[in-house]
Amino acid sequence: MRVDTSVALNAYDAANTQNLGKERAIDDAALREQTDAFEAFLVKEVLDIALKNENPLFPKDPGDKIYNSMYNDAMSRALSGGFGFSQMLYDFLKARA
Repeated sequence: MRVDTSVALNAYDAANTQNLGKERAIDDAALREQTDAFEAFLVKEVLDIALKNENPLFPKDPGDKIYNSMYNDAMSRALSGGFGFSQMLYDFLKARA
């Protein structure tokens, strides 16, 4: 008596294909998150250089540097993904994988 295992093997292959698709989607989301974070880092560095507040009208407070750094960090995270560096890096890394 011969046992037909093709149905079981096909179901197993289909399940693996679905799981691979989910893993790829998770990997793609993680890659997108990291490329956006890298773009945010680049934008923050540019903002740190461009927005040096050397205003002689206002006295220097001890928290000025901390506040400016926090402001630039929040702005860079809000602006990340909009300049195209993230997409360009994502496409490059996706093609290399």
